[in-house]
Amino acid sequence: MQPTNGFYGEFGGAFIPEMLYPNVNELENEYQEIINSEDFQDEFRNLLRDYVGRPTPLYFSKNLSEIYQTNIFLKREDLNHTGAHKINNTIGQILLAKRLGKQRIIAETGAGQHGVATATACALAGMKCSVFMGEVDIQRQAPNVKRMELLGAEVIPATSGSKTLKDATNEAIREWINNPVDTHYIIGSVVGPHPYPDMVAQFQSVISEEIKVQLKELIGNENPDHVIACVGGGSNAIGAFYHFIDNGQTNLIAVEAGGLGVDSGKTAATIALGKKGIIHGSKTFLMQTNDGQIVEPHSISAGLDYPGIGPVHAYLADSGKGKVVSVTDEEAIKAGIFLSRKEGIIPALESAHALAYLEKEKFGKDDIVVVNLSGRGDKDLATYQKYI
Repeated sequence: MQPTNGFYGEFGGAFIPEMLYPNVNELENEYQEIINSEDFQDEFRNLLRDYVGRPTPLYFSKNLSEIYQTNIFLKREDLNHTGAHKINNTIGQILLAKRLGKQRIIAETGAGQHGVATATACALAGMKCSVFMGEVDIQRQAPNVKRMELLGAEVIPATSGSKTLKDATNEAIREWINNPVDTHYIIGSVVGPHPYPDMVAQFQSVISEEIKVQLKELIGNENPDHVIACVGGGSNAIGAFYHFIDNGQTNLIAVEAGGLGVDSGKTAATIALGKKGIIHGSKTFLMQTNDGQIVEPHSISAGLDYPGIGPVHAYLADSGKGKVVSVTDEEAIKAGIFLSRKEGIIPALESAHALAYLEKEKFGKDDIVVVNLSGRGDKDLATYQKYI
């Protein structure tokens, strides 16, 4: 799904400070030609296969299927090198940055998976790496902080605001403004100014590309009836949705973090509560007060703790092409523990939100339901332990 002049309907665009214009303009002018070139695609595909470990399996969950009386497949992004879908994008962007002649990489991270994936790609490419991470997330995602440091990245705490993902993104953008010539900013989700949402979506679209091939081999039909994915900014979700958006057959279900409840004041359910506005360079839905101040989000999951949503997801929700629902902290924890004990797979808390939606809808016995298991739960063991 391609944007028109940087917009998905009325959402998207590049609302940026003048100091960032050269960087964003350079990307916009060159990214399509670079990433569509044969040599880029060859290198990208080879690394996804030989380094990342793709294709990831599409696993038929017999146990869940029996419990929910439908046909449930899990797309195992948790089996990627680094343990989540984020590596698909960082490998693509590091190759792009090298072709643009950049010397240094910066990134933001919430759950730490994008930070680990960025640090991994930088180690592979021999590039300097600085990762901004909220002070609160540094504490609750300590294993990933250690991984980033082991990989050679500098982890810089964001100490403003809620000290989570939004604030880490703010700090990364400030750093980019101060170092516009030699630095490339690897944004980890389908957020930010154009062309980032489209660029990240293209790199992540390998997920749905593989689902189509795998379903064709397994059941003879490449289009599932339902695809379910968690959404914060929305990179794993758009990756899982990308090749099904306009097929007229597949229901796209994005699951937001309901926190303590949509009406609790402690939530990250952007579509449920958000209003149109500008955040981190693009027009989308975001949680804000009547005078435009951003409302601090809450989620037990660091990767979903964001007050906005990617503009492509805002468009899908607004146009009716996608369905956006929410799941609470408690429901996500229960779903994560449930999968661990029923299938021997410990999901990331982000992914557990998508799994929890299986309790909320009655699917047909012949339906094909794909849940994108966006990451594994190693990083969340300390949180899970509190509920066991």
